This record gives sequence, C-alpha cells and structure tokens, in this order.
Amino acid sequence: MSSDKPEEKCAASVMDTIPLLMRFIRADMRENSAASLSIPQLRTLAFLKRNPGASLSELAEHLGVTCATASTTIERLVQRDFVQRADHPQERRRVVLNITDQGKQHFEQTQSQTRAHIKDILQDLTKEEITQIEQGLTLLKDVFSKSEVKKAP
Repeated sequence: MSSDKPEEKCAASVMDTIPLLMRFIRADMRENSAASLSIPQLRTLAFLKRNPGASLSELAEHLGVTCATASTTIERLVQRDFVQRADHPQERRRVVLNITDQGKQHFEQTQSQTRAHIKDILQDLTKEEITQIEQGLTLLKDVFSKSEVKKAP
C-alpha cells in the first residue's frame, strides 16, 4: 500500500478483519447447530427471520446462488419444519417463504450459543477495550447501513 491515507488503511483493516470474524461465526454456528444445518441453511433461516414472506428469487440473490439451489435448500428446511413454503395469493408462480416457530427457535438457540462463545473470547479484555470495539462496530454498521440504503432501488 503506497498511500498513508487513513481511509485506505481502515479499508484494508476491514477487508482483513471481517472475513476472519465471519469464518469464526459461521464455523461456530455450524458447530452449535443441534440439527446439523449447513451454513447456507443457517443463512437462509437468518434471512427469512429478517425478511418474512420473501420470495425464492430474493433468497437466491441473498445467498448468491441459483433459484434451483435455493429451492433445494428450502426443500430440506421445509422437510425439517424450519421453513414454510406457500403459494403467493396474487401471483401463481411466486412462492412465499417464512421461517416457522421451530426454525426461529433453532436459529436463535444456535445464535445464542455462538454469542456466548464470543463473550468468552472477549472476557479477558478491559472495559475500555470492549467499549472501543463496540464503538468501532457501531460506527462501521452505521456507515455500511447508509451505503446499503443508497443502493436500494
């Protein structure tokens, strides 16, 4: 990196840190999933929890997969009663997806166990270090939330 601009250094830190955190979270959630769900299945539950009534194409776009692949993921979750699939009332060819109470409970339990594991990792930090991390994450979330709003149609 030839420049000393703080935003470039920060961008490099974000690019180095976020993938490391995501790998940890994904591996831990996979390990904590009592139903042994795959990462795409866990991501599907998370997406449907945030986006009730989403379509298959919206899910596929979120996962970065084809509709056929998303459909296979949904089928497995429907079989386990974690997701409910229904026809759209006005559009015959559209499918509406919702997380079931059982799916929500499983996802929240898995997420809670991972949160506890992260807490254990952070416990040796000082209160000041914890505050710094929280402030940095809040700022990062705010910055990227604004950028996400700009991209929305």
